[in-house]
Amino acid sequence: MPGKPESYREKALKMFPWVCGHCGRDFDGKNLRELTVHHKDHNHDNNPSDGSNWELLCIYCHDHEHSKAEDASWLAGGKEREEHQGTYNAFADLKNLLKQDKES
Repeated sequence: MPGKPESYREKALKMFPWVCGHCGRDFDGKNLRELTVHHKDHNHDNNPSDGSNWELLCIYCHDHEHSKAEDASWLAGGKEREEHQGTYNAFADLKNLLKQDKES
């Protein structure tokens, strides 16, 4: 009975050194679950057998890479970004608080 086909992660782990492509952190069997496969073109269906669309990234660098892509799409949209910005202003009443502190 044939075995389950190899996932692209299993293939990538055989092809590439177990090192994060961004920060250079080394991985071994104990922490290998923290090493992920990043699709360079962000298309998870694009899995060429030579691994040219993959890079191994630690979970932190992988999250950062996807955050950069999301930020870039917001910046390109202009108005869209303004609609998604938070409304909380941590320093909204700072002037009054400082004034009260001086008076005390």
